[in-house]
Amino acid sequence: MGKFDVLTAGGMFAGITILAIAMFMGADYQFSGIMAFVSASSLFIVVGGLFCALAINFTMKEMKGLIGIMKQAFYEKDFEIIGLIQTFANLASKARREGLLALEQEADELADPFIKKGVMLAVDGTEPELIKEIMQAEVIAVEERHQKGINILVKGGEMAPAFGMLGTIIGLVLMLGNLENPDTIGPKMAIALITTFYGSLIANLVFIPLAGKLTNKSEREIFIRQIAIEGVLGVQSGQNPKILEEKLKAFLSTAEREIYDKKDEQGEDDRG
Repeated sequence: MGKFDVLTAGGMFAGITILAIAMFMGADYQFSGIMAFVSASSLFIVVGGLFCALAINFTMKEMKGLIGIMKQAFYEKDFEIIGLIQTFANLASKARREGLLALEQEADELADPFIKKGVMLAVDGTEPELIKEIMQAEVIAVEERHQKGINILVKGGEMAPAFGMLGTIIGLVLMLGNLENPDTIGPKMAIALITTFYGSLIANLVFIPLAGKLTNKSEREIFIRQIAIEGVLGVQSGQNPKILEEKLKAFLSTAEREIYDKKDEQGEDDRG
């Protein structure tokens, strides 16, 4: 699953806290005023209606994975790009010295199944074009799988405000149907508007941000896998380790490249 992503949970918690403080201040610092924003019926309309609409829009299999998809936004996969490049440089060095068959034991020790598969294909003497085709097919499959989950969250973000507005309309109809008692107009109007508040809150603090976070994580994973494909092909073709290392360093940002060079210098000092 990876390490816990503090930023996702922290951002969501901070957003809720800021809203709660704003409500508290708007209610003249009375906790009872915050209770004006609590309505079980409004929440039921938004959440219940939203999930029913999502169930209509997506398959049972996709809906079953919704909780798991949302959970992924709270965990960070351990993609260490600098270590990945160093790994391929070491594999290329050993392949040049001892041949590709010598990498079989090294491949068994690799933690990432995707990279392990690529190295084993190279060890087995698979043609470079076929290796690239196999690995690219897996990348495309992963990307499509990620996108299906993201689509659910995006659609939820689009639909939630609509159900908030629907609940508001229901509340207004009920209010207008009972105008004989003026004292109830204010409270009923407040309840009607709370439904819109819930719809906007769920969309803009849950579904849309989580979809954005998962999109960023998916793009990062695909990027890392593209580097892995280049690394595997470089090792198989017998590229000079330094040339392969420089080629893969092109994928690094300026800051990452500086960190990589410092680690490389430290490694040389240790070996010296």
